[in-house]
Amino acid sequence: MQTATKSNVTKISVMAMLCALSVVLVLLIRFPLFPGAPYLVYDMADVPVLIGTIIYGPAAGLCILLVVSTIQAFLLSPDGWVGLVMHFCASGAMVLAAGLFYRWKPKTGWLAVGLVIGCLARTALMVPLNLIFTVHFYGNPYEVVRDALLPFIIPFNLIISSVNSAIAFLITLPLAGYIRQLREGKTR
Repeated sequence: MQTATKSNVTKISVMAMLCALSVVLVLLIRFPLFPGAPYLVYDMADVPVLIGTIIYGPAAGLCILLVVSTIQAFLLSPDGWVGLVMHFCASGAMVLAAGLFYRWKPKTGWLAVGLVIGCLARTALMVPLNLIFTVHFYGNPYEVVRDALLPFIIPFNLIISSVNSAIAFLITLPLAGYIRQLREGKTR
């Protein structure tokens, strides 16, 4: 019983640290990728979220993502609840794909497949999310958003999801043994 409690405390502590790291990364690393669309800003918030997903699975990853998205939406950006919903849905698709594939077969190759599918899912989901939320809640004309999809929105989402997934993948590779111990609750 004591081992289970220690394991839960460790899990919650690691998840909290990943949330904090995600927020710090948002504050430190932010820059626009396209001069023609300065509102599309790259940040590394999803890297710790993906690491948490790899360690503890998709449910834990979604919890981390919800905390991070809420903090970002209400404390770090003017996007409010719309930004929260869009970020949670888009990055949630990436978390689910990566987490489910890695849980299904906890091998490096399956993690890579899950991350690639997650990048594609995030990018695909951002198309309808932008057409709905950016038009109806931000008041941008439908034609403007539609015309920005191919030159800006789709490439932006492919780039940020690919870069963040690659960083998370490269960070977790050398830590595979430790991650397995964390997942199984066998750390000191």
